[in-house]
Amino acid sequence: MRIYAAAVYLFLYIPIGIIALFSFSAGRNASEFAGFSLKWYGIALHNPFVVEALRTSFTVAASSAILAAVFGTMAALALQGMTGRIKVLFDALIYIAVMIPGIVIGISTLIAIVTVFGWLNPLIAAVWPWDGPAPQLAMGLGSLIAAHTLFNMALVIIIVRARIAGMDRSFTEASADLYATPFGTFRQITLPLILPGILAGFLLSFTFSFDDFIIAFFVAGANTTLPIYVFSSIRRGVTPEINAIGTMVLTLSLILLVTAQGFLQRKRKG
Repeated sequence: MRIYAAAVYLFLYIPIGIIALFSFSAGRNASEFAGFSLKWYGIALHNPFVVEALRTSFTVAASSAILAAVFGTMAALALQGMTGRIKVLFDALIYIAVMIPGIVIGISTLIAIVTVFGWLNPLIAAVWPWDGPAPQLAMGLGSLIAAHTLFNMALVIIIVRARIAGMDRSFTEASADLYATPFGTFRQITLPLILPGILAGFLLSFTFSFDDFIIAFFVAGANTTLPIYVFSSIRRGVTPEINAIGTMVLTLSLILLVTAQGFLQRKRKG
């Protein structure tokens, strides 16, 4: 079993290690190491298309992670008070949202957004009070943030609900016995106890949104995120610049995942 586990890990991580190794190559061939150099990192960070795609990815990831953390926490608190078949139904919907393939989410989100925009744009044009053409709703940052928020909310709900389920109810009961208001109990008791879970959900949501390609490909419109830029670039051939971009994204993802795991470990110890 140890040999099998080692083989699986090698199969998973050797290709990633090769990409990281060849990102430091001084040559122009992505599959040939021609001396150690950091020039491709400099080229990538000074590429205006990469910088713009990176800015878009950060904007979308940060916005969707914040919204998912806020609304996911609210949904987790609401679902914790439910019982019976309604709770079972919502639990099933949450886990289905996580298990559904990304391409299905991307296509269904695209169809839903196009349908809603098809209803709203004529309505906006009919009630537009000023001269000139009325604004038209279209795919862009808004649709991309909304799609990522809806997907990431399921992650936040699962993490926060796990923390709520393990929380000692005697604290909230004692707060009620001491005549604290519901909001006061939430602010002074519940929120500090579930905060590590909220932060972990935020970091995981940021990571999933920043790395996402499939959903973004369908709903990004004219915007280009970093994964979309990488996909478009490798169709013309893989260069060490792509390896450098992949290594930087991998490093950021690992940092965020380790940080999220640290918050979860702190939650368990608490």
